[in-house]
Amino acid sequence: MFKNNKIFVLGMARSGYEVAKLLAKRGNSIVLNSNAEDEDENHIKELKELGVELILGTHPENLIDNNFDYVIKNPGVKENHDYVVKARELNIPVINEVELAYRLLPEDVYIIGITGSNGKTTTTTLIYEILKEAKLPVTLAGNIGYPLSSIVERTKSKDILVLEISVQQLFNLDKFKTNISVLTNIYNTHIELTGTKERYIELKKKIFNHHTTDDYAVLNYDNEDVTNMTSDIVSHRLYFSTKDNVDGCYIINNSIYYKSDKVIDLNDIFIKGMHNYENVMSAIVVAKILNVNNEVICKVLKEFKGVEHRIEYVRELNGIKIYNDSKSTNMKACQTALSSFDEPTVLILGGMERGGDFNELKEYFNNVKIVTAYGETKNKIKEFCDTMNIECIVVDNLKEATELAYKNAVNGDIILLSPACASWDQFKDYEERGRLFKEYINNL
Repeated sequence: MFKNNKIFVLGMARSGYEVAKLLAKRGNSIVLNSNAEDEDENHIKELKELGVELILGTHPENLIDNNFDYVIKNPGVKENHDYVVKARELNIPVINEVELAYRLLPEDVYIIGITGSNGKTTTTTLIYEILKEAKLPVTLAGNIGYPLSSIVERTKSKDILVLEISVQQLFNLDKFKTNISVLTNIYNTHIELTGTKERYIELKKKIFNHHTTDDYAVLNYDNEDVTNMTSDIVSHRLYFSTKDNVDGCYIINNSIYYKSDKVIDLNDIFIKGMHNYENVMSAIVVAKILNVNNEVICKVLKEFKGVEHRIEYVRELNGIKIYNDSKSTNMKACQTALSSFDEPTVLILGGMERGGDFNELKEYFNNVKIVTAYGETKNKIKEFCDTMNIECIVVDNLKEATELAYKNAVNGDIILLSPACASWDQFKDYEERGRLFKEYINNL
């Protein structure tokens, strides 16, 4: 499979680079096209040495013709892209990097897929760390930064793969199937990509594709959209809840239980906040499905300090504590971040317009003393802050917003980057945004 074909790879970044490299090594003729002009030079050199034809910085007309056997689409490329539309007109299969890599894996690998609006990265990382501590043959991959195609060649029979799956990756999946699917939550996000919330939910549901009663769904019982959308799936359903005693994981008397067995006290978990306890419980359910004991689970939960760019502590400077929550790309994530602090907060908001309503942040603004706004949404943020009688300083970019946030903070304040917007107006991704924020902070 996928040998001696002519394959068009649309979009580069990490997934395009990895999939082109994998396919080139299998004797395929590869054309890779990316509109970006700042791709990694080492990656470009390596792909050229492998015989990949690279067309960068432009999307020439008539590049797609019926000589191609497949189009592999980067998750960031929209479904209505001219090349995608043309490929479908020519009956060329359009799949993504995850689907292609899945088809090349050993048939008996065990796959745990994690998706949802928020909490995916923390949950995915926690599951991986627990299974690794349990000495299971586990590998981390997917949207978390390690494309699935990058691990295909080293994945062995009966390996366990823990994969974060984004809604963008769910678009072009066909045969892909998990053994355990985790759905952290559903909120009103990515509408600029899917068009409607209904379509967004429809795509998220694909994480349960091809499930049988032997497969597991780990679900957020407290999220009505989750319970409604999964009411007809055939998977063996297990739940987690912060409110109710459910078949799965729940909280009673400040402790987490799994099916009446006490696992850990909340006070012993390093990462705090109800949103993190939801992530922890979903990871515990997965661990229990795989028969991991409480001792291993507790060891990881007592030591796990969270993931980069998710309410990540950066430093304290002149009594001001600074946090990087660049992964906050929607209103719900920003709500979660703001709920994590009681101190006076200088908030940095802004980024790419996604149709979000900043009024959703109103009841979470009790501790916000000033906002610095930047990027595509800066004026929209200013209008919202004016309705709240909160000072908002409008600037062009994140560097200026960071410097002015520090200038307006005093001893005892929090500076919080929690943009509530996508990063793509000024950055490659939220990770680049977070890294640069930390660089600006450390240069103060």
